This record gives sequence, C-alpha cells and structure tokens, in this order.
Amino acid sequence: MLYIVATPIGNLEDISLRALRILKEVDLIACEDTRTTQKLLVHYNIHTSTISYFQHSRLKKVKYILSELRKGKNIALVSESGTPCISDPGIKLINEVLRESIKIIPIPGSSALIAAASVSGLPVDKFVFMGFPPHKKRRKKYFQEMVSSKYTVIFYESPHRILRSLNNLRNLFSTEVADFSPRSDRALKRATPRIVVCRELTKKFETIYRGTIEEVIEQIKRDKVKGEFVVVLENN
Repeated sequence: MLYIVATPIGNLEDISLRALRILKEVDLIACEDTRTTQKLLVHYNIHTSTISYFQHSRLKKVKYILSELRKGKNIALVSESGTPCISDPGIKLINEVLRESIKIIPIPGSSALIAAASVSGLPVDKFVFMGFPPHKKRRKKYFQEMVSSKYTVIFYESPHRILRSLNNLRNLFSTEVADFSPRSDRALKRATPRIVVCRELTKKFETIYRGTIEEVIEQIKRDKVKGEFVVVLENN
C-alpha cells in the first residue's frame, strides 16, 4: 500500500509517533527532496531506503514505484515538508496508484496552511486556498479572483516574490475603491482588509505580521526577507 505521510514544516519535533513508525516499517520512501528527508531520518535513526520523486519526475519513476507496489511492497510518499499534495507533488502518482486499485492511507500531520489559519485570528470557518501565485501568465486573474472572493483567502509565496504579491493586492484594493463614487464606507472597508503573513512557521525565526496590507508591507521591508511565507487575507 501507499502511505501519504506528513512531515514537519520546520521543527523536527512536529511529527507523529504513527508517522515515525510508518517511515521505519515501509520498504521504501519516495521523497520530494531526499536530502531534506534524510535529515529527518537521521534525526530519528530511521534507515529506510529512499528514492526521489518530485514534480518533474519522469514517467519511468512513477512506473518503478507502481511496480514495487505490485510486488507487495509498502511505500511512503513524503514532500519536502508538510503534507504531500497540498501545493506539493504527488497527485500524478496517487492517480496512477488509484487506477491500479492499490490502497492509499493518509498519515496526517504538519501543514503550513492549517498552522497559519489557526493563528490568524481571521474567519476560517470557510476559506479558499489558492496555492502559489503564477509567476507570469494568469497572475492578474489570480489576484482578481482572490480579491473578489467572499471568503478568507490563504496562499503560499516565496521570499523572492512576497513583496510583489502584496503590492499586487494593495493595488487591486486601491483600484476597487476608485471605482466607487462617491467614496462609501463599504469602499473604505474593502480598501483596508486585515491580512496576516506568516514566515518560517515552527522555525527559529518564526515571524507573524498583522495589519492592513500597507502596514504589513512596511513591516516586512524592515526585516530580512527570508524563508517561506503563508498569507491569510480577510475578505468582506
């Protein structure tokens, strides 16, 4: 069977006893990044063999994993960090495994998405998760969909593009206000939504920025822009 195993997003203590047992017992671990996974395995004295499996892995890698499963071997799939298939590779493999009627078992655990939602203080009884913004094509449409959502929106961003993305949001909300005539209380409220930006969750330099988009941009500019980001945007 194939186990989908969540691993820590930073702090190596954030892994379940069940996940550790599965990683010890399976015949093979398919990793998005074998170097990152190896640090976890060494820390917990786990000696299971690993194989790389990432977003651009060739079809023969999928076929090899399938062939091992058909032989009766148990395999764990892990991403570089967090829960596999949440803006991480794995969907292609899972769909192929499902076609073979091979059992898939989730081993839940860390997720940057859920960690950020839990500390945001924003309404997350209903929310939209939008993954990573496109780099070029469809980028404008991506942010327009985000601004038009009636639910809280959560997305991931890299350190190289976080300020660009926040500026995209700020400009879109400012444009929306300009469309109201005369300027109304509703327009003003839409112009200044609350936003929470989480950096390096569970790690040594964990930082959570809160405020309006403008305020958070200024806070981030004063720090070194390093690490992965999770953005939680309130919509009205």
